[in-house]
Order: sequence, then structure tokens, then C-alpha cells
Amino acid sequence: MFDEDFERKVINIYDSRLLRFLKRLGYFTVLIIIAIYFLSGIYIVGPDEVGMIKTFGQFTRKTPPGIHYKLPYPFETLQKPKITEVRRAEIGFRTISPGPPPRYQLFPQESLMLTGDENIVDCQFIVQYRISDPYLYLFQVKDPENAVKSAAESAMREIVGKKPIDDVLTTGRSEVQEEVKTLLQEILDKYQCGIQVIGVQLQDVQPPQPVISAFKDVASAREDRVRFINQAEAYRNEIIPQARGEAEKLLREAEAFKESTVKAAEGETERFLKVLREYQHAPEITRKRIYLETLQKIWPKVKKFIFDSKTEEGEVLKFLPLTGEGMD
Repeated sequence: MFDEDFERKVINIYDSRLLRFLKRLGYFTVLIIIAIYFLSGIYIVGPDEVGMIKTFGQFTRKTPPGIHYKLPYPFETLQKPKITEVRRAEIGFRTISPGPPPRYQLFPQESLMLTGDENIVDCQFIVQYRISDPYLYLFQVKDPENAVKSAAESAMREIVGKKPIDDVLTTGRSEVQEEVKTLLQEILDKYQCGIQVIGVQLQDVQPPQPVISAFKDVASAREDRVRFINQAEAYRNEIIPQARGEAEKLLREAEAFKESTVKAAEGETERFLKVLREYQHAPEITRKRIYLETLQKIWPKVKKFIFDSKTEEGEVLKFLPLTGEGMD
């Protein structure tokens, strides 16, 4: 009986200590769990992100890049959109695998459009955009990515519907891209999407499959026409300056010949007038001088033979052949 009472007392003491330990352990565990719960509110915003905090489902504040704290869920929730990331919307096709080789899935219900001259064109394009206002992007529009695709398709249909098919297929592609970009930005601003359109790029623009070969022949003919025009322009730009240079050269030579001829004539006239004045002062002397000067010019060019007129009969005729070379 004594042993049983002692054993019960020992068990009671042991149980009480264990209970106290368990209680203390339970309190400590609860404190740890509470601490972990509140520490879970620490978050980091990356350099390309912005923190958008909602308190009980309503937006309350925006936090910049860095380490921040918010109340844990369900008190506050966090969204971190990447505001510098360039996003991409594909209209008329979807990229299945970038490859190589790349694989795509076509969506003709998005890409087939009616042009201004009532032709059908298959227009696949890409829209590049980024978030300009995180609040509008997250809370103003339910599905902003789908809104961009729908608005881009609508803008492209409107612009293509004003253009002839030749402009869309060939020379007017850059103009179409710029007009679609401007119109798409206006639509998104009207919807208050908080999106900035960076660019619109036409990926593949072609007529429907049954007539694609005929359109390719037409496009090839147009390219040949442009090439021939460019070659003709290049030839013209080469020949015309050359002809102008030749004409200018001939004009300069003619002017130089004119000047030299006039100067020579004026010199001859002046020389003649001087001779005339000398002749008027002394006619005989001037005539004799002119005669001698003329002989001096003519004499070296004439073959000359000098005979001795006093040769007696029976003697050999004496003559001296003089050529022009020795008479200079």
C-alpha cells in the first residue's frame, strides 16, 4: 500500500513537470510561428520591378526597388510587375518552338484582312510594348495582354483597309507599321491600359495561298522595274556630268582659241601699222628691207645652183650645188 501511494505521487509529479514543459514548448512554438508569419512580410523588389501593395484587396501604395516590409497575407498582398521588360504580342501566328528550325502555328482568323482596293491579304505581325503605368496595367484592365492583341488586330485592319494591296505588300510596309503603331497607342491610351507601344513589325505579308504565285510574279516585275529605273538614273547621273564637263572643256578651248586668235590678229595689225608708218617715212628703204626679209625666209627652203658664166670653151662647167640646210 505504501509503495502504490509513493508510485502514484512520483507519477503525478512527473506528469505535472511534463505538462509544464509541453505548455512552455507550445507557447514557444506559437511564438516562433507568429514570428515566422510576420517575418514572411519581408520582400525584395528587383531593379526592373515595382512593388504594388493591396491592403484587404484595395491598392494602397507603390514601393521602389529594394528591401521592404508588408503585412502578411491576408492583410496585404504584393504584385511585382517588370516595368522595363519589353513584352511581345504575336498576331496571326504563335511561336511553338524558337528552333532551330523555328516552328509556328498560324491563326488565319487573325491575319486575313481586306485591303482598300477590296483584295485579301494575309498579314502576320508582332507588337512590342512595355508597362508605362503599373497601376493602370494591373487594376484598370482585366486582361491587358489580350487587350493588346485585340487592339492591335483592330488597328491593323483599319490601316490595311485604307491601303491598296500593292502598298501593303511592297513599298508601303514601313508606313503601315508606323500608322498602326500610332493608332494602337491611341486605342490603348483610351482604354487606360498603362502600356507604351515600342514598335509594330510586319513579319509576313502575302496574298492568300491560291493566288500567291501570281502576286509573286507581279512583285518580281515591280522589283525589276525599280531596278531598271535605278540603273537608268545611275547612268544618267554618270553621263550628264561627263557631258557637261566635255561641253565646258570645249567652251574653254574655244574661248582660249578666240583669245589667242584675236591677240595674234591684233599683233599682226599692230606690226603692219608700224611697217606702214615706216614705209610712209622711207618707201625705198622699207621696200628693200621687206624684200630682203622675205628672201631670208624663202631662200633656205630652195635648192640653189651657182654657175660660173665665164667658163671658156672646152672647160668643165663649174657649178656649186647649195642645199637649204647650209643656208640657214
